Amino acid sequence: MDEETDPTQNDQNPEADSEEEHHVADEPGTGGEHQKRKKKKKKPKKKKVQQTDPPRVGLSKIFTNGIYPEGEIQPYKDDNAWRVTSEEKRYNEKIAMEDPEITYHNIRRAAEVHRQVRHHARKFIRPGLSMTEIAEYIEDGTRSLVEESGLDAGVGFPTGLSLNNCAAHYTPNAGDTIILQHGDVLKVDFGVHVKGRIVDSAFTLTFEPTYDKLVEAVRAATNTGVKEAGIDMRLGELAGYIQETMESYEVDVDGKVLPVKPIENLSGHSINLYQIHGGKSVSLVKNEDPTKMEEGEYFAIETFGSTGRGRVVDDGDCSHYAKIKNAPRVPLRLTTAKSLLKSITSNFGTLPFCRRYLDRVGESKYLLALNHLVQQGIVQDYPPLCDVRGAMTAQFEHTILLRPTVKEVVSRGDDY
Repeated sequence: MDEETDPTQNDQNPEADSEEEHHVADEPGTGGEHQKRKKKKKKPKKKKVQQTDPPRVGLSKIFTNGIYPEGEIQPYKDDNAWRVTSEEKRYNEKIAMEDPEITYHNIRRAAEVHRQVRHHARKFIRPGLSMTEIAEYIEDGTRSLVEESGLDAGVGFPTGLSLNNCAAHYTPNAGDTIILQHGDVLKVDFGVHVKGRIVDSAFTLTFEPTYDKLVEAVRAATNTGVKEAGIDMRLGELAGYIQETMESYEVDVDGKVLPVKPIENLSGHSINLYQIHGGKSVSLVKNEDPTKMEEGEYFAIETFGSTGRGRVVDDGDCSHYAKIKNAPRVPLRLTTAKSLLKSITSNFGTLPFCRRYLDRVGESKYLLALNHLVQQGIVQDYPPLCDVRGAMTAQFEHTILLRPTVKEVVSRGDDY
């Protein structure tokens, strides 16, 4: 599919309104005396605020009019093609933009943070860096650009930096000593949220060409999923399109040709407010799931490919956790567990977090209490998910919004 960004994004000039206002204000008056006075006091043109490297300038200082770029627009097709020109659906969008609970401004602001942070991260990440250095670079940039504010804006979930046969849910815990190597295949999966609207997007980096075809296969499969997704699309059918694209690729490793397999027990998902996994799953292998995508929903279309068996299992120390929405109210026998739950609720709500984030908010010696919350069904743990050793895995992911009139790929950028 065409991977160019939406023209509206490239043409967006966040300072246009303010510059125009300055220009009008500097227009000389009709009187001669007034004209001379204006010429003498003419102020220099206001310079645009530029992003720094590393990125630390909050987006509100760049997009001073509060309008953030639209993502890539893809029109609906076939039975839904009428939506593009429907007056009723256009009116519904206008009303949605005026509703603070539904407005698209929040997801677009989060998406622009993601684009800018990853633009710098892709230049920064290189062999020789520790996983902790990479994670903190991304998270520090995200917090600065989104102008972190409690549960109103911040990191959407822990930065995933899964390596090689590990496909998902690895981020370094305190004391982690893993260093990125030249031959590694690195999945970078991070999120940004504004008022609970989460952008979930991921990409894969390699530093030598052996697994370029694996990366290409997964990127193409994700783009197929994005292209075919839409209102009334059945999730089982969508999975079939993704599978067909991914399985059309092979990888030549030292003269041995390996098929690219979709990882059958990983999937994309719907996204709800403050809830990264919203209840609907987009599998990577064709199935009979009749569940349909619906108007107004957000989805993370993410695909994973592997040169191994195409199936993952829990493997390694857990780092990712999330408080379960509507978790049962159960008596907690550990006082430390009660205290930790209070801290989790106030700092993260139902957003995913990791051990480093607990360290950051001042928690210590919390593992026993955290495990107790998991055992009681209050917090869900998400251990690293890995294929067999020796296999390589790749991931690409975009967040899409099924607007009444069109599909918006909110996380699309110049890079992927």
